[in-house]
Amino acid sequence: QVQLVESGGDSVQAGGSLRLSCAASGTIFSINIMGWYRQAPGKQRELVADMTKEGTIRYVDSVKGRFTISRDNARNTVSLQMNNLKPEDTGVYFCNVDVLPYAWVSTTYVYWGQGTQVTVSS
Repeated sequence: QVQLVESGGDSVQAGGSLRLSCAASGTIFSINIMGWYRQAPGKQRELVADMTKEGTIRYVDSVKGRFTISRDNARNTVSLQMNNLKPEDTGVYFCNVDVLPYAWVSTTYVYWGQGTQVTVSS
């Protein structure tokens, strides 16, 4: 089992910045992908950004140039620096990890955080 603890959500005005953090703990040999998703009211959950353990990064087009994802493989943490926030960034942000629990297995498991609210007012 893996536990995810998220922090950093808040209410800010447009143009402001927030930093989300997520720490994974439990039965972890390695984490293949760590990322952030968000869900706005009435909308489907969408990928915001993710990062492989090798350092490959993906961003949704709407956040490119404003958000930066980073991870610490030794500490099993992932962060999302969000700058120049816009009202359309409002939503619940979820940490997502793809975990390999043991070195001798090949099956990975996906875990979700409980979500942290980000509200951007105009």
